[in-house]
Amino acid sequence: MSTVFFDIDTQYDFLLPAGALPVPGAERLIAHIATLNRWAARQGIVVVSTMDAHGEDDPEFRVWPGHCIAGTLGQRKPEATLLERRVRVPSRAATFDLIGTQQVILEKQALDCFTNPNIGEVLRRLDAERCIVYGVVTEYCVRMAAFGLLKTGRAVEIVTDAIETLKREDGEAALAEFTAAGGQLTTLAAVAGIPESGR
Repeated sequence: MSTVFFDIDTQYDFLLPAGALPVPGAERLIAHIATLNRWAARQGIVVVSTMDAHGEDDPEFRVWPGHCIAGTLGQRKPEATLLERRVRVPSRAATFDLIGTQQVILEKQALDCFTNPNIGEVLRRLDAERCIVYGVVTEYCVRMAAFGLLKTGRAVEIVTDAIETLKREDGEAALAEFTAAGGQLTTLAAVAGIPESGR
C-alpha cells in the first residue's frame, strides 16, 4: 500500500505567536512536523505540504485576518520542515514533474486543499492509497484535507500529537466526526516508531 504524508499549513503565520493568525500552542508542533517529514523522506515516502499562498485581497480575508500572503516571511514554512528535493504546485491548472521529489508544496488560496485543481493528479501520480495527515488547524484545514481524502476512497489517518486546534471542543468534535466516517487516529510514535524521549 503506497503511503503519502500530508503536512497541512505548517507556516509561520499559524505556528508562531508573532504570526498574523497564530494558533495557540502550535509552535510546539514544529519539531513533530520536522520529525514526521524527515522520517518520511528516509522511508521514500513523499510529503505533500499544503501552503496558503494568498494575494493581498483574497476573498478569505473577509472572514479571517490577512495571513500567508505569497512571498512574505509569514507564508514560509520552518526550514526544519522542508525537504531537499521539492516541487511547487500552484493553485491554478499547471504542469509539474514529481519524479524524484520528496516534498510537494501544494499551494492553495482557500481553507480546503481540494480547491487546488491539481490535487487529483498529484494523488494519482503518487499512487496514494494511505494518507497520514497532520498540521493545523484541526477543525478547519486538517479536517477538510482528511475528509477530502476519505471521499476519494483512500485510507486516512490523523496524527493526534502533531495537530493543534483553535477551540479544543471543536477539534474534538472534528476528530469524532472523522472516525465516525471511517478515518483512523494515530500518533507520531505509532507512525514513525519514535518514542516520546526520542523526539
